[in-house]
Amino acid sequence: MTVRRMDNVLIVVDDLEAVKAFFLALGLQLEGETTVEGPSVGSLIGLGDVRATLAMLRTPDGQGIELDKFHTPDAVRFGPVDAPVNTLGLRRIMFSVDDLDAVVAQMQAHGAELIGRMQYGNAYRLAYIRGPEGIIVGLAAQLDPARSASPGE
Repeated sequence: MTVRRMDNVLIVVDDLEAVKAFFLALGLQLEGETTVEGPSVGSLIGLGDVRATLAMLRTPDGQGIELDKFHTPDAVRFGPVDAPVNTLGLRRIMFSVDDLDAVVAQMQAHGAELIGRMQYGNAYRLAYIRGPEGIIVGLAAQLDPARSASPGE
């Protein structure tokens, strides 16, 4: 018995439309959206009286992000929205991109905050951005192996 693949990551959100728009602007595609409710859903996730709207998004290579907006019971906020990256728990999602600067600029135009950027040796240029509800997204652009790193990059 082995794991075959990772299907999706769940992010519970308060403003489903804002978070969905953020990930769509990043280039994910909306696979579907529905509302689920009832005892079978509640028994699966360990909550009673569940009603939630789910949006499933996919990257071009098929990786999934599920966004859930709970109507009942109310979602519980655990810590501040702008928690730092070293806060315990799931803290960021990383995506591979072709043009780091263009993606960062596009996401800033959609309200994302640039946390920071750096070059990791001669392999990658990296950036962390913070989107709606404090969601941290890492972006990685692989460098051309023939390219040598310039100071300050």
